[in-house]
Amino acid sequence: MADSEGRGQSKQTGSINHAADEGDGKLHEIARVKNEGKDLTKEEKQRLRKEKKQQKKGKKDDKGPTEKGTDKEKKVPPSTASQPVTQSPAQKAQSAVPVVASVPVSESTTPTDKPTKSKAELKAERRARQEAERASKQAKKEPGSQPASSKSKAPPNELQPAVKRLPEHIQVDDPAVVRKLAKKLERQQIPLRSDYGYKVSLFSHLHQYSRKAPLTQQISIPATVIHPSIVRLGLQYSQGIVAGSNARSVALLHAFKQVIQDYSTPPNEELPRDLVNKLKPYISFLNQCRPLSASMGNAIKYIKKEISNIPSQCKEEEAKKKLLLCIDNYVNEKITLAAKAISKCAIDKISDGDVILVYGCSSLVNHILCEAFEKQRKFRVIVVDSRPRLEGREALRRLVKRGIRCTYVLISAVSYILPEVSKVFLGAHALLANGYVMSRVGTSQIALVAKAYNVPVLVCCETYKFCERVQTDSFVSNELDDPDDLIVTREGKTQLADWQSVKSLGLLNLVYDVTPPDFVDLVITELGMIPCTSVPVVLRVKNVDQ
Repeated sequence: MADSEGRGQSKQTGSINHAADEGDGKLHEIARVKNEGKDLTKEEKQRLRKEKKQQKKGKKDDKGPTEKGTDKEKKVPPSTASQPVTQSPAQKAQSAVPVVASVPVSESTTPTDKPTKSKAELKAERRARQEAERASKQAKKEPGSQPASSKSKAPPNELQPAVKRLPEHIQVDDPAVVRKLAKKLERQQIPLRSDYGYKVSLFSHLHQYSRKAPLTQQISIPATVIHPSIVRLGLQYSQGIVAGSNARSVALLHAFKQVIQDYSTPPNEELPRDLVNKLKPYISFLNQCRPLSASMGNAIKYIKKEISNIPSQCKEEEAKKKLLLCIDNYVNEKITLAAKAISKCAIDKISDGDVILVYGCSSLVNHILCEAFEKQRKFRVIVVDSRPRLEGREALRRLVKRGIRCTYVLISAVSYILPEVSKVFLGAHALLANGYVMSRVGTSQIALVAKAYNVPVLVCCETYKFCERVQTDSFVSNELDDPDDLIVTREGKTQLADWQSVKSLGLLNLVYDVTPPDFVDLVITELGMIPCTSVPVVLRVKNVDQ
């Protein structure tokens, strides 16, 4: 056994000596090339420099006979037998030449076998090492920084919640939200309007106000921070004098025009920032009088954007003129001209002999029917109405005044009248991002019955009423009107006069409902005729344009 190990060791020593001889030959060849005056390659220069360093190191470290080195090699495992403590220059040169086939793999893996790295690679490694040391020092100094960094690398779906923050006006049943709203209104010097009467539990998260107790009774007009035009507008909203999405939006913009005309920039203040802050309590006051509609919200966003775009070096009078012109252009383009474009498209859908059904009083639908009648289209209109507002009477009055033949029915009789209807024209309070149509309560029932009778349903709506909100039911976000409107007095008798004294009785007066896109055949806008599913596309294009 010992003889075989000795023979193996002698073979390894012979192979190493053979490789060393080849390394010496290679070294001599490099020296000969240098003496002849030929240019050495970069690799050869680096190898020669390394050999000189190794020779100097070998002279310093060489203190004993070579037998001591062989004794140590015998004690080392076979995998490291080719790594002597002191290496001769010939052995160091071995790494630069190809390994001879007789040398085992374990003996060829010397530290000098690794390929030489360039300066850029060495610099990159050094920089990486410094960054790691710096990061470890920072972690020792700030122990709480590590969990924070791990949180920042969380996936995007964990960073952003799927559900956005709910508006305050649909969280009335949350005491914390009510307290927060009260503090906000207190800072703005606006009183909090109290709810009225018993609410149905399904709609307990919504506000319910009474017209008999308007918000203007709780504020002192001369001492208030609210502009008189805003106070008048809020009173008209709460009493139902100004109703309808278009009418409310136009009245809001005209009130803001009056505010801008009477505005003067305080000293040491900038007009864009101060004017936006001045509008905030006005908007809160109007929202307390009656929740803002989607079209009003879009108009307010537009005004704030135009105010913020005013350069700081612009003079006050010039800035006010620009804002007033922007408001006039908004009313003209988004409402007036949009109504003309929509009526032009809708008239093409009206044929002679049509029986058109309309619901409630939509200013846009009334405009379309009057324009079609002026263009000598022969048709008949069925006006469907519902309690408690009975808005259809106003639509009936306007159409009959123009000479259009009309029929007036209540919504309870719509299934009996639909077999003779050829088209249904409906207005809209808002078009939601998922294609649902938000309109006055009762619209979804009419669209459902029309679908059952295969009658096409056409919704007429301006694009400034398109909303990014998503809703599939009428419960989450809606508006509750005064429950006393449901009380009817006939022949001097009022059946529900003392309804509040009955604890188990609640009156529900909903204002809006949502209609699924499956019940709507077409939406007519100023951009053309589109399906309900194209609402997100229009919203995306509008956001890009803005």
